[in-house]
Amino acid sequence: MGNRRVVGHRPDPFLDGSPERLELPPESLRAFGYRIVDMLVDHQEGLASKPVTGHASRADFAELLDQPLPDGPSDPLEVLAELERDVLRHTMYVNHPRFFAFIPGPGNMVSALGDALASGFNVIVSLWLEAAGPTAIEEVITQWLASVCGLPKTGGGILVSGGSVANLTGLAVARHVMLDDRLDGAVVYCSDQAHASLRKALQLLGFNSEQVRVIPTDTHYRLQARQLEDALIKDRELGRRPFCIIANAGTTNTGAVDPLLEIAGLCAAYNLWFHVDGAYGAAAALSPRGQTELCGLDQADSIALDPHKWLFQPFECGCILLRDRDLLPRTFSARHDYMQDGAASDVNLCDYGIQLTRGFRALKLWLSLKIFGLGAFRAAIEHGLEMAKFTENLLHAHDSFELVTPANLGIVSFRYQAAGLSAEALDRVNLAIVEACIEDGFAFVSSTRLRDRDVLRICSINPRTSEADIRSTLDRLADFGDQLLASTDERV
Repeated sequence: MGNRRVVGHRPDPFLDGSPERLELPPESLRAFGYRIVDMLVDHQEGLASKPVTGHASRADFAELLDQPLPDGPSDPLEVLAELERDVLRHTMYVNHPRFFAFIPGPGNMVSALGDALASGFNVIVSLWLEAAGPTAIEEVITQWLASVCGLPKTGGGILVSGGSVANLTGLAVARHVMLDDRLDGAVVYCSDQAHASLRKALQLLGFNSEQVRVIPTDTHYRLQARQLEDALIKDRELGRRPFCIIANAGTTNTGAVDPLLEIAGLCAAYNLWFHVDGAYGAAAALSPRGQTELCGLDQADSIALDPHKWLFQPFECGCILLRDRDLLPRTFSARHDYMQDGAASDVNLCDYGIQLTRGFRALKLWLSLKIFGLGAFRAAIEHGLEMAKFTENLLHAHDSFELVTPANLGIVSFRYQAAGLSAEALDRVNLAIVEACIEDGFAFVSSTRLRDRDVLRICSINPRTSEADIRSTLDRLADFGDQLLASTDERV
């Protein structure tokens, strides 16, 4: 493969090349590609020893990157060096074993190289005519995912950018099938823990706030089936048209799973569409423990699922699954005169969602499943569940913390505590701990708000996270809290 490390004088990388054709000579392109692979492997191997956070101000970047648009070519390896020095180090490493914030994206390098292949071959997965093989791969992948969720053989779907578009797509199908796209009097139901993307999706689909019924959750942050049914009955008595219930399979805040089986029963009894937002948690159905917690997922009409979360894919890789896959083209198919070529029996995935131009997202997931095998993914999911339980046990034994919610699908929430502080003062301390965490860089734990209180949360789904990572992170958070109390007059 030639010399991978270019040292000393480098010849002109465009010698005998054609920059005006947007091409590098083969040897320069190989050196460029080898350097990128080196960067990726070095990043993965050295990740645990790096700070989790890297950030800079907008003023810093004005100095680093405020350059005139280049008119002539630049040395490719020098551009990579600039990228590594001035851009990539100023980011949070969401695949770091001590990145516990939000929902980590612990991708894998096999899938990353799959993305490179997909981009390099410049595959567009819209028409069977232009991408028969990639279309077939996406069909296989979505059928695999449907089977993981327990959907029947009629089930399947498409890959999208993430949970936001997955939810939008599923709810668009629900609107079309249940309402024939007529919105007057229609009502949809969700919990107060529903993801913000759902509110956005409903707004984009034409529903106003009065048509979205938000049901309070119980003490475990789960949708209450009894209150839900009461709201359904009341709306029907008032002449409204309930058509859809949205349930959570792992909330982002706490990992809570709504009583899916009970909600499925309500949907069957009242002839409602059952949409499950499983963008975070649905993939846990791959493991025996997750399958138990997700009982009733197999009854859904549509499921949002994000492989770039708990199936360890690089961004972007979301998925919408339908109990009846044929409802997708019934909802989204549109005629394009210039796309009339091909057989009538062709599967054209541009008719299965809102995107016409679609990349080959399925390749990375297909490659990693084929290379590692389903058992490896199952073990990785089980590891995430175990790390959350380990975190919960440590919190129980730690004098500095109060457990707020136990381990649910890999998420634990907790709160720094100290005697003599008001609830409001503790809010300020907990938020200040997050700021200290960002500044320190050793680990990153984010906050959320539960029952009007600011709390810390850990999401432990990275398969490379160890018990030592969690233990050292909690000790560090406790030290931050103690230091903050010592330096302020928060006591009341």
